[in-house]
Amino acid sequence: MRLLLLFLLVNSLLFAQNKTITSGEKLVFTASYNMSGILTDIAEVTMQVNEVKTSKSTLLHLKTTAVTYSKWDNFFKIRDLYESYVSPTYLTPYLYKRDIDEGGYYKFMQYNFNPKTKTVNSLMRKKNSKGEFWEERKTLTIGANTNDLVTTLYKLRNLDIDKAKTNDTSQFTILFDNKEFTVSVKMLGKETINTAIGRKECYKLGISLPRNNELGKNSDFVLWLTADANKIPVYGKFKIPVGNGELKIKSATGLMH
Repeated sequence: MRLLLLFLLVNSLLFAQNKTITSGEKLVFTASYNMSGILTDIAEVTMQVNEVKTSKSTLLHLKTTAVTYSKWDNFFKIRDLYESYVSPTYLTPYLYKRDIDEGGYYKFMQYNFNPKTKTVNSLMRKKNSKGEFWEERKTLTIGANTNDLVTTLYKLRNLDIDKAKTNDTSQFTILFDNKEFTVSVKMLGKETINTAIGRKECYKLGISLPRNNELGKNSDFVLWLTADANKIPVYGKFKIPVGNGELKIKSATGLMH
């Protein structure tokens, strides 16, 4: 779901230690879209963190889903899944999956990260007009600071944002559809806003995408993170060539602090 980029395009550092994310955290949001001049609630977005054990280690499973409310399914049905498996200490990604089904358009992406060699084994699966699936496998070389979309958001919450000054700008690199691209994030200052979980003082961030991104050169994103130890996203606004909308938090449970 493209409006998920509102949440997922933010700064990351390779060695920012995890001090905010814990197993059991669950954030639920309402996604709204401007339809004929009216901002309309169309979907629910859920972000969950759970601990998983493998034969060699314990990882955090970062899972984000987007599902249209049933009354909109006949208009434009969305069933999207984004998930990453990361180390609990530094949120280093090892496995990423993106499984999207939007109005009949289907796409699956999987990245197996090898941090030591800075490579990714990629699998892309799509469906053609006849309903037939085809696959493409690649081995990609990436930069040391390149992350997937989901991991990037959670890494942002572990940075010392309180030390940033207004108009300070950072850049980060994400891997999307087998391509690396750089995104700029600017600190716009602090702002206190009303939310479904109370009145919150927030860090306000402006996000700029490169001109060759899939959303187009006229994309504009603003994200509000709580100015506390959890740094959870509570509100977002996006403007892209095909419209604009918002993401608003509904509930937040299982927080570390």
